[in-house]
Amino acid sequence: MRHFLPNGAELIIRPPVVEDALGLLRNFQRMTQETEFLLFTPGEALELNEKSEEDFIKTYLKNPDQLMLVAIVNDTLVGSITVNHSGYYKRGHTAEMGIAVERAWSGLGIGRRLMTAMLRWAEQHAKIQLIYLQVFGNNDKAMHLYRNFGFLECGRLPYGIQQKEGQYADLVTMYRRVKP
Repeated sequence: MRHFLPNGAELIIRPPVVEDALGLLRNFQRMTQETEFLLFTPGEALELNEKSEEDFIKTYLKNPDQLMLVAIVNDTLVGSITVNHSGYYKRGHTAEMGIAVERAWSGLGIGRRLMTAMLRWAEQHAKIQLIYLQVFGNNDKAMHLYRNFGFLECGRLPYGIQQKEGQYADLVTMYRRVKP
């Protein structure tokens, strides 16, 4: 899918290819440097390599019950969204979502477009009825985006996330039904 951003740049949202591994790795490492709202620390992200990212991409490409989409601007990978299906029968109707967009590209509608594409996929998926996610309780911008897409809060784990300097945040679970 091709879109134009308010700044005039062209945005492409598409499934990844194995050749995106280095771009995905660099994107993830940049994001861990600029935000506290990812589970990985910058040091943990540096332990990843191109081969691990290739393997990561392949898990999505070979499983029709999972989704990964990447956001490309000016030939640079700037964000992604994933949907992970557990594979267990009793949880076969659910899937967990994750999304991240680099700070330099936030506020331009990339997250909204990734969410829209993901929900269209989920609505057409034969098994998935419910999408859920976990978000840091102090990530107001992300929670606002999720609420705009109809996600509802269904639980909190107080002090579920340890941030730098000994600070803690609640880990909030949100969900949205995509089929009745």
